[in-house]
Amino acid sequence: MNRLVEQPRSLCALGAQQTASAIERTVPIVHSGPGCGFKLHLGLGFYNGFQGGGSYGGASIVSSNLTDREIVFGGEERLTSVIDGALKVMDADLYVVLSGCSSELIGDDVAAVVSTFRRQGVPIVHAATGGLCGNNYLGHEALCHAIIDKLLEPAAARTPGLVNVWASVPYQDTFWSGNLSVLKTLLAGLGLKANVLFGPGSGGLSAWKQIPSAEFNLVVSPWVGVTVAEKLEKKFGTPWVHFPSLPIGGVETSRFLREVAVHAKIDTDQSEQFIRQCETEYYYYVERLADFILEFRWDLPSRFTSIADSYYATGLARFLTNDLGLVPAQQFVTEEPPEHFRASINRSFQEIAPGISANVTFESDGGVIHQTLREQSGLPPILLGTSWDRQIARELGACHLSVGAPMTDRLVCNGAYAGYVGGLRLLEDLYSSILSSVQ
Repeated sequence: MNRLVEQPRSLCALGAQQTASAIERTVPIVHSGPGCGFKLHLGLGFYNGFQGGGSYGGASIVSSNLTDREIVFGGEERLTSVIDGALKVMDADLYVVLSGCSSELIGDDVAAVVSTFRRQGVPIVHAATGGLCGNNYLGHEALCHAIIDKLLEPAAARTPGLVNVWASVPYQDTFWSGNLSVLKTLLAGLGLKANVLFGPGSGGLSAWKQIPSAEFNLVVSPWVGVTVAEKLEKKFGTPWVHFPSLPIGGVETSRFLREVAVHAKIDTDQSEQFIRQCETEYYYYVERLADFILEFRWDLPSRFTSIADSYYATGLARFLTNDLGLVPAQQFVTEEPPEHFRASINRSFQEIAPGISANVTFESDGGVIHQTLREQSGLPPILLGTSWDRQIARELGACHLSVGAPMTDRLVCNGAYAGYVGGLRLLEDLYSSILSSVQ
């Protein structure tokens, strides 16, 4: 990175500690300077829906806390001592060592230290996640690759109906656990068993070891998880299907289910019956909402801008356009996706609906985004973003709803925006925000 970023919406690659925390009974061990682990927890967890740290995260993060001595003489001995201590006092199924900037810069051979413990039978892996490697989206992928490379073996046979689900980045996506739960329920409705690798009830290391036996991998994201699916196809011969946005609401969720059903060779009558059941309930509530939209005595806003990562920006644009008939204005994608994925992300905004497209700007700097909005002829009356964007919304007279990190104006437990139920939840949140702004 060659510039300062104002109002960042993601953090450094060491944020992979949050991915490790999201794997049941997994201990992240941070090999970095003091304070890194807790600050990352604050940025990606606490001040992001107040998600909390869990048993092995937050204030319980294990860290080598490198000092000047280790910077001069090396920190491998200290890391060995910290890992040994963690094994004695923290009962877990998996241990993950993540190297930060300081250990990467001084050249500690973290992989060699970790390999010593693995030869002793300890379920432990290492991922290089120094801040210079990129942001926490890339750190998340680095950790997934490390577990696959070091701990997974080919399966004797495929498990019928088993599907590995790769979606958003845990904790970075404020609604990650709820979204995964919804995706699991949707796949179960098709007769598939979702192997969800993060969150409550996922199974921890045992779920990861089932990965090679899955019938296929499902990537629900514009780009996060694609390289993981490509690796699994090369390593274990597992095919994969890509749905490049978060399915929100009736139109996109039904399309998602049909695409998965075709890939999984599920009987059309069976899949359509499930889709009809879901749509019947969903559109019952949408029809009730129509009374509010058509008869509300204040004029309701009809245009929207989103300031979000590509996972949400694409999903929100399709939902608000196709299900609600709103008009997309300028859209901002904030997570700096790799260059070779940007064309496909941009294309998704050109194909939101027949005859409807939106301009997209890839920008991680909140200050630049806000200045761009000020210079436009007028801010659309709906702004979906983060807590950083509340002030610009007030300044320009727009209705604001936080949908991503950082999020300090909402508390999130198991809320979700994925699927039919997530679409209804988003309708409630959006129009409640609009109503509160006009009272």
